[in-house]
Amino acid sequence: MKIIGFMLVVLGILALVYGGVSYNRQRTVVDVGPFKATATEQKNVPLSPIVGGIAVLGGVLLMAMPRKRLTVPAPSGSG
Repeated sequence: MKIIGFMLVVLGILALVYGGVSYNRQRTVVDVGPFKATATEQKNVPLSPIVGGIAVLGGVLLMAMPRKRLTVPAPSGSG
């Protein structure tokens, strides 16, 4: 759980710093015989600062949780 908590903290901080994710998408506009024209579109996926804050808080809580240990019952005596 600590690894997941750490990843949430890192992703939350990145969401707060960058405010979103952007990527490029190429699409074909014209395709006539040997002539091909493409256009590159830049898409943005905005992330609210609330989402980043919740991710950071959740990650901190996951890292602060005590680790549960599995206890194996002691073997009973032969009897």
